[in-house]
Amino acid sequence: MAELLEVKNLSVSFFTPAGEVQAVRDVSFSLRAGEVLAIVGESGCGKSVLCKSILHLLPPSARRKSGTIAVNGRDITRLRERELQKLRGSLFSMVFQDPMTALNPSMTVGAQLAAAVHVHAPRLRGAALEQRVLELMRLVGIDRPEERRGLYPHHFSGGMRQRVVLAIALAGDPSILFADEPTTALDVTIQAQILDLLREIQQKLGTATVFVTHDLGAVARVADRVAVMYAGKIVELGTAEDIFYDPRHPYTWGLLQSLPALSRGKPRLHTIPGMPPTLIDPPKGDAFACRNEYALAIDYEEEPPMFRISDTHFAATWLLDPRAPHITPPIGGERHG
Repeated sequence: MAELLEVKNLSVSFFTPAGEVQAVRDVSFSLRAGEVLAIVGESGCGKSVLCKSILHLLPPSARRKSGTIAVNGRDITRLRERELQKLRGSLFSMVFQDPMTALNPSMTVGAQLAAAVHVHAPRLRGAALEQRVLELMRLVGIDRPEERRGLYPHHFSGGMRQRVVLAIALAGDPSILFADEPTTALDVTIQAQILDLLREIQQKLGTATVFVTHDLGAVARVADRVAVMYAGKIVELGTAEDIFYDPRHPYTWGLLQSLPALSRGKPRLHTIPGMPPTLIDPPKGDAFACRNEYALAIDYEEEPPMFRISDTHFAATWLLDPRAPHITPPIGGERHG
């Protein structure tokens, strides 16, 4: 598959009265046409900032310090706002976490969908525009769209509102869809329905999807590849099979151990000790070292490079250095560095 999106050495900081917050630090990854890439990690690790950096939706206090963002081989980092507005919705679009705050409570869902369609197809009017609105509502699984297009957001459940937000995001037929924790505000049953819907739409339309979450259970349901983020950096990158069946970074081990399914029969759910570091002044060496029971002396002195495990699997941990000691990880079999 072709490389649709390529991010290279991207660093983004927020400049606040307390100091410079290094939210994204030297991040590189690619997204192929038609695939689902999940970005996972604890709250505050930089997942959402990374996605909003690509769409240029950051506040004035943020600044891209380095790196490039290329879509279909075109570098979009230096485009003006007017040029970027033409790309948003048509080239890439975003589904936000809380559908109630993403929708206008004073407009019917049909009117909001029609407005989104009109932005990308201004010549579409009358019956043709109405037909497109109904088509989008059916696409995201909203039954009886002829009746429901005249309802307001408060008439819909959380799951149905998220379907409306997804329909609006798809109004411009984007090549890339960013889904920023789209199931967090929903109950478990509805979460599963929305995840299945995202996967169904991705397969039907061929839309590449960047799925941001802290829920590894959701990742297992939808992702082709997974990027694990910690303290503003990608620390492990691989296929879903690589990450779930052969994880190599201690942080990934901790995340997987925290899954309830792996704690059956144990007195308590596993937790990763300690707290993530402040990104105003990131620690020297490996940012995860102070929480890592397998940390080596070098972890406190030098930042590990991204070691290649296979053609699809990479991890930034000194445990993968040939000089590292043998480790029997809590997830998977015995590994040498």
